[in-house]
Amino acid sequence: MSDKPKSKRLAFKGEKKSKKRKVREADAEQGDEDIDPGTWVQPETPEQVLGPTFIIHDTGTPTCIAFDSTRNRISIQTLSSASSSSGDTSKPLSIVPTEVQQVWVATRVAGSLTINLRTPEGKFLSCDALGLVSADREARGPQEEFVPIILPETDEEGNHMVAFKNIYEKYISVDEVAGGQTTLRGDSETVGFNERFWVRVQYEYKRKAGEEDRKKAGKSRPQDIDEAGSNHTFQAWGAGRSITSADDSKALKKARKEGALTEALLDRRIKLKRCVPLTVAPACATIEVDCSDRFC
Repeated sequence: MSDKPKSKRLAFKGEKKSKKRKVREADAEQGDEDIDPGTWVQPETPEQVLGPTFIIHDTGTPTCIAFDSTRNRISIQTLSSASSSSGDTSKPLSIVPTEVQQVWVATRVAGSLTINLRTPEGKFLSCDALGLVSADREARGPQEEFVPIILPETDEEGNHMVAFKNIYEKYISVDEVAGGQTTLRGDSETVGFNERFWVRVQYEYKRKAGEEDRKKAGKSRPQDIDEAGSNHTFQAWGAGRSITSADDSKALKKARKEGALTEALLDRRIKLKRCVPLTVAPACATIEVDCSDRFC
């Protein structure tokens, strides 16, 4: 063994060791509440591809799938640096939509992973058996259904790309046609470079989908404590007067994190009962007092 002394932090006698603060799930959720609901984020599961959706394809110069309402057809728009929050188009996930035509509204078919993609004009993206992709139908059917697939590969920040599979088990892809123009097709049998897309959704809908996932798994977000309501229901007396203290909410939140919310409510109820004001009757009056749970 080496006789070289180990380097340690300077400590003094009697000094208390600092404890590392554990990040609780409730604290993480509290931090998530500070995020603007309209912030564009990346979906982590197929269920989170919901609501306003921005679909990007990166070929060196980022492009997005948009809908040209003037010509009533799908267009592949080149994204400029003005679309990027950092001004750098080399990072597709820093790009946000700047026009309504660049956003699709994803709605989910109940009970499945299938989604419909709707334009701002109310037309649905569709793909026929020959792989022709269009957006000119006002009603949805099997050809307007797509399944988002989260691909396993990630970038350096852990973000996943997405592929879209149609009803014919084929994938949506970006295809270059004559004249150097690009268009969408839906007849690819495998997922390659042209079938991979970056997808961005709004945080409000990602969070909503996450809550639904937790409900299916038997987990749910802790509900907000209705301080006035619980006091009025369980602890009020007389004319329905509620008594609370300035530290009640803080104490209840702490008890909930520690898993002792029921005990905290019971203890506070007992304390409040001891403070019930009694009215002194005249000496000549006869008073019959029944010992009940409300005063004893």
